Amino acid sequence: MSFTLTTLKQSIQDWTENDETTFVGELDFFIKNAEERIFKLVDLDYFRKNVTGSMTSSNKFLEKPSDYLATYSLSYVKDSANVFLLQKDVNFIQEYTANPATTGSPVYYASFDVDTFIVAPTPDSSYSVELHYFYRPASLTTDDSGSTWISTNAPDALLYACLVEAYTFMKGENNLLQLYNQRFGEAIQRLKGYAEAQENIDSYRTGLPSK
Repeated sequence: MSFTLTTLKQSIQDWTENDETTFVGELDFFIKNAEERIFKLVDLDYFRKNVTGSMTSSNKFLEKPSDYLATYSLSYVKDSANVFLLQKDVNFIQEYTANPATTGSPVYYASFDVDTFIVAPTPDSSYSVELHYFYRPASLTTDDSGSTWISTNAPDALLYACLVEAYTFMKGENNLLQLYNQRFGEAIQRLKGYAEAQENIDSYRTGLPSK
């Protein structure tokens, strides 16, 4: 089983037996909140991305991708080798680069603001950069007929999270809300097992994960 936006909306209405206009108008909101729950609870490879770019000589700032949330690693190429920068507080970087003559091969980086990194020393040349980072994928609500990794590979977690949101909105019976929360928790544990075991274990070297 997998969901598109259309089929997930229909399932939410079927399970709640609710097609009232105001309720239907909130379905996208329920789905986005459900996706956010999963996004914050499980560390999936699906939430990771790699991009390449470049540092510019004499420019200590480096633009972040528009969908950036957090860094796993930031590196650049020097003499055909990858050099990984050390993350520091922005105040450390600003103090380090206070002297305009502090240029060279970058060693440190920090998040300067929501759109920009700052590196130190200030690059003395242009360098190719690779950023491995945590990002928020596009929501299922952006495409009526499309699907996402979550809607295809974790449809039960997505559905139960949506039902929790929907039933909370409806101020439904507490015992049913608890049931949906329990089912969501069970689905999340299965998904975490996948994220923390199958995604990150080489069975040839470590053996299969124990249950």
